[in-house]
Amino acid sequence: MRIQTKYLGEVEVDEQQLIHFATGIPGFINEKRFMLMNLADNPTFSILQSVDTKDVAFVVTSPHNIYPDYTLKLDETILANLQIESESDVLLFSIVTLKNPFQKSTLNLKAPLVINSRNKRGKQYIVAVDDYSTTAPIVPETSVEMKGE
Repeated sequence: MRIQTKYLGEVEVDEQQLIHFATGIPGFINEKRFMLMNLADNPTFSILQSVDTKDVAFVVTSPHNIYPDYTLKLDETILANLQIESESDVLLFSIVTLKNPFQKSTLNLKAPLVINSRNKRGKQYIVAVDDYSTTAPIVPETSVEMKGE
């Protein structure tokens, strides 16, 4: 099927690759069907595009790309809701808030997107602990400090 996208124009999508968010994404509860689209020139970032609404699209990345020590314990409810059977089922993404200049952009580490890669079910999971921020720098402070040394 063909869909209109916010960033990539009209594209052909394989319906088998659609990701279903049963409760939507907070702030977009009516948006239930999404497509994860790679950026050809930048494998670090992807686009999570609503299949039904052209202008609902999120730039996402694995939090491990920027914060390699990022850890998350999923509770039993999300494991059951997404039918996650093993760690290999889990795809984890953080929504990027783009800013100008890009170095001022942030990641939402507090509420990652959890996707079961096997059955294509997803949910935005709000982490119960305060270890992570909704506005974590996309350029970690240690990187900035090392750069200036």
